[in-house]
Amino acid sequence: MNDRNERLTFQAGLLTLLTAILWGGHSVSVKIGLDGMPPIALAAARFVIGMIVVLLWGWYQGISLHMRAQDRRGLLLLTLIFLVQILLLNEGTHFTLASRSTILITVYPFFTALFAHLFLAGDRLSRLKVVGMVLAFAGVILIFAESLELGDLSYLTGDLMVLGSGILLGARQVYTKRLTQSIHPYALVFWQAILSLPVFIVLSALFELPATYRFTPMIVVAILYQGVVVAGICFIVYISLLRRYRASHLGVFGFATPVVGVLLSRLLLHESLTIGLLTSMVLVGAGIAIVNWEDKKKPVA
Repeated sequence: MNDRNERLTFQAGLLTLLTAILWGGHSVSVKIGLDGMPPIALAAARFVIGMIVVLLWGWYQGISLHMRAQDRRGLLLLTLIFLVQILLLNEGTHFTLASRSTILITVYPFFTALFAHLFLAGDRLSRLKVVGMVLAFAGVILIFAESLELGDLSYLTGDLMVLGSGILLGARQVYTKRLTQSIHPYALVFWQAILSLPVFIVLSALFELPATYRFTPMIVVAILYQGVVVAGICFIVYISLLRRYRASHLGVFGFATPVVGVLLSRLLLHESLTIGLLTSMVLVGAGIAIVNWEDKKKPVA
């Protein structure tokens, strides 16, 4: 199977940038939502809403969401990666700050570049990209060093969980790229949500009951943001773009995500902006940008 690797157009670049900006609010919305629901139940609520958005949009576009027999194995493996990645993200964000979670999850683009180099034809790493990976890792290490300096092991636990989520997200992007060559993006997003939903519900019932639920206007907005904007609109747009363009090239726009996330954490959650956090944000962002930089004169595979 040959992967499509078209050059990124200006319009596609703007759409990718918009999704990266909107994703910047995700960790903040998760942190707010956790005040009203436990982590696994929050993930379930997010994907119920996201599934409805995808279902309605697919119906409006006249796109069949039917699962073909030959697609089952790929969708099940994708769902497994997806489940672990989301669980690590929500649980990890519960044990760290939203600003730290935003930066750590944003390491996924250079893991996307790494896995793309290993598994996607025509999407290779260069020496410059390796330099970017070193910079990004330096930013991640700086966050861990700050956790140890603060003597707060709960931050360290949460940071490690979110980092693991970022690595899996990079792997998921590459595997999604492969699946979209034979499965329509809308169907892929829909089945990813519907297959994972029963698992989230069962896990929540087993490990989170009894639990206290409360729904203030801010918590409701945060949950709707995760479902409608992130699990619905952003997933549809990004996976549609991923079907056509290089996974590593799309990842460069992830640089906007930690900037927006850290600023929103400051504005909405009143989290402090330490020198270490700001420095790590710059290092991770610069590393991601370098990893995804490629000579425009090179022919597309």
